[in-house]
Amino acid sequence: MQQSANGILNRAIRVAKLDLPVYREIAQDSKATTEAAIVVAVVAVASGIGALTESFGVVVVAIVGAFLGWIVFSAMTYFFGKNIFGTPTTQVDVETLMRTQGYARVPGILAFFGFIPVLGWIVAIIGSIWALVTAIVAIRETLVISTGRAIIVGIIAAIASGIVLFILALIFGVDSTTII
Repeated sequence: MQQSANGILNRAIRVAKLDLPVYREIAQDSKATTEAAIVVAVVAVASGIGALTESFGVVVVAIVGAFLGWIVFSAMTYFFGKNIFGTPTTQVDVETLMRTQGYARVPGILAFFGFIPVLGWIVAIIGSIWALVTAIVAIRETLVISTGRAIIVGIIAAIASGIVLFILALIFGVDSTTII
């Protein structure tokens, strides 16, 4: 486990540094799906800790929402990236995008500091913006498309994901602001 934890940490740091080869390395490593889920879990827990000013129930829903958001966003990225904005050479599956998008969430760990008065929300916003950049790079590198196309895919996938998550929140009677 120690070697695996070091490998995850190494990849996470490289993703955060926008080290382009690591995105393709993660995309091609079928074992990295579990690693990506671990990254999503750690970021979700860190975000939950950062939101401790909220009720515990809100924190739990936010953690579940992080996993749902990861899966739905990856699926939407796959659909739009492969079928609509992909190129003839775009060869990818949902699991590949789940791997790279899971790791792309690593800067979101800065949400941990959200509970700190005044400074915490600024650090959390920086982490969110940084995670947005890593997500776009992950889309570009995984789908092997231009940056412009990756941005478009990311925007459309985010909107579609938001709609799906909103509908799920309505169906299950959950406050949609905690999962979107």
